[in-house]
Amino acid sequence: MIHFDKNILVTGGAGFIGSHLVRLLVNKYPNYNIVNLDKLTYAGNLDNLKDVEQADNYTFVKADICNEKELESIFDQFKIDNVIHLAAESHVDRSISNPLEFVTTNVIGTVNLLNVAKSKWDLTSDNIFYHVSTDEVYGSLGETGLFTETTSYDPRSPYSASKASSDHFVRAYHETYGLKIKISNCSNNYGSHQFPEKLIPLIINNIVENNPLPIYGKGDNIRDWLHVIDHAEAIDLIFHEGKIGETFNIGGHNEKQNIELVHLLIKLVDQKLGREEGASLGLITYVKDRAGHDQRYAIDAEKLQNILGWTPKYTVEKGIEETVNWFLSNKDWIDNIISGDYLNYYKGQYAKR
Repeated sequence: MIHFDKNILVTGGAGFIGSHLVRLLVNKYPNYNIVNLDKLTYAGNLDNLKDVEQADNYTFVKADICNEKELESIFDQFKIDNVIHLAAESHVDRSISNPLEFVTTNVIGTVNLLNVAKSKWDLTSDNIFYHVSTDEVYGSLGETGLFTETTSYDPRSPYSASKASSDHFVRAYHETYGLKIKISNCSNNYGSHQFPEKLIPLIINNIVENNPLPIYGKGDNIRDWLHVIDHAEAIDLIFHEGKIGETFNIGGHNEKQNIELVHLLIKLVDQKLGREEGASLGLITYVKDRAGHDQRYAIDAEKLQNILGWTPKYTVEKGIEETVNWFLSNKDWIDNIISGDYLNYYKGQYAKR
């Protein structure tokens, strides 16, 4: 029987960010047992983890964080001594359509995890509960200024309100019960393996297919773009070296208007497909703005840089080009998602295990 130095439960580890983090941890720390818990809802895709699924220090468990009894069994079976919590409903549009689903997963599910960790761990030990959150909890910025770790919370959508609530519960369990916690709030992620309903893969795929490119409002909303590999490396660093009870903002230092980003994607995709420059500009279609659409997000990541020495490696230009190349080279991956065939991977690989 292999002895592991840590038994880390990564929740939501089959999702976009989670799968990148799981691969990093499995490959970088052979002395850690990485247990990937995912409900495999629409955005969870085990196809993202084919390259590590046979690793001796990796186990996948299909489970729901809203089932506390199931969580207790998993903690016991795998002797879980650390948690990195990414499982969440995360799409703003879906939260507007069905707020209760976001409350259930993001709030109740997080509290379930906290309760199980509190009951199973010796709270004087070094066990860590790391909660991954979003910059959307801070609300909306004007033309100037940056979100810092001390910015007051001002969530504007059901999604961000549910994440803000979960952040508060995590801090409350630290202050009330002494659970050792860490929190990070990140800006918009992008990169390979991102679910096609998100802006960047949606635009890439629609350009390829000559479908309309839907842009909310005037397209002047500003986001800070963080490459998913930079994000995974920051989580790894904070988990190992961040101070207990601290919050760290993770940003890419890459602010772009949505329409700017779309123009960059059009330029790159048209170029790589051998089309005339600007051939796809006519696909841009402005649609009614999202309800409560925040104007600008921008992260100040100086605390993370000054204390732990982290800086993002990717500029948005470099990262977007790599992302475009990946999606153009992996059309089958997108087609499997759009058709729903990716859901069959679990059945084929894990149903009999």
